[in-house]
Amino acid sequence: QVKLVESGGGLVQPGGHLRLTCAASGFALGDYAVGWFRQAPGKEREGISCISENDQSTYYADSVKGRFSISRGSVKNTVYLQMNSLKPEDTAVYFCATHISDYLCSKLSKDVSAWGQGTQVTVSS
Repeated sequence: QVKLVESGGGLVQPGGHLRLTCAASGFALGDYAVGWFRQAPGKEREGISCISENDQSTYYADSVKGRFSISRGSVKNTVYLQMNSLKPEDTAVYFCATHISDYLCSKLSKDVSAWGQGTQVTVSS
């Protein structure tokens, strides 16, 4: 069964950090570009970061650039999102997804081939 599972969300104070993990089962995550998205209450889902299939390119939305970092894990079939200097406006459900092309990845497109179920991140004092 093809499946993406996000983990690592939680409650954190402003200025804090979290590391989200996207784990795949049933297929090789390394064969895809992988993106992270988030959706805050009442807002549309937005792409925030992506890593190309060959890991040579990473992309970030302006809202997270310089604070978030995407990488593939040494454990196969995982992709991480390191989130530093978190702000209350980062509060959202975070999703990972696979892209069928590096072009769509570079555009942080929501045109993806598979979604995970999401993990909640809450930034609050």
